[in-house]
Amino acid sequence: MSNCGTYALVLYLARAQTIRIGKLGTFRFPRGYYIYVGSALNGLTARLARHLRRDKNKFWHIDYLLEHARIAEVWTHQGNERWECVWARAALALPRARIVAPRFGASDCDCPTHLIYFGASRPRWH
Repeated sequence: MSNCGTYALVLYLARAQTIRIGKLGTFRFPRGYYIYVGSALNGLTARLARHLRRDKNKFWHIDYLLEHARIAEVWTHQGNERWECVWARAALALPRARIVAPRFGASDCDCPTHLIYFGASRPRWH
């Protein structure tokens, strides 16, 4: 099987913070759980390993948030299809879902965001 696919990071931010996200701007991130959705069509394992590392150059929007948030869970789907936009829109449809940083992770598509905030309860897909 190929090593490419779509992933979702369930993140937890322990305290509310104002964080600059590269050129996207500065946002107020409330304390709580988030889902970040991305794709790695050239190496899912390597992309996830990069996200899990603390020491890295900031390249993607998520790199800036990961300096402050911890990864609580990782969900993946292997395959050549790019499902990140479908997953992001599905996450936005879940109860309590809210956008706190418009266009986060969505520079190359027309999604409102790929980072969805859920508050104090860890998000679930069911």
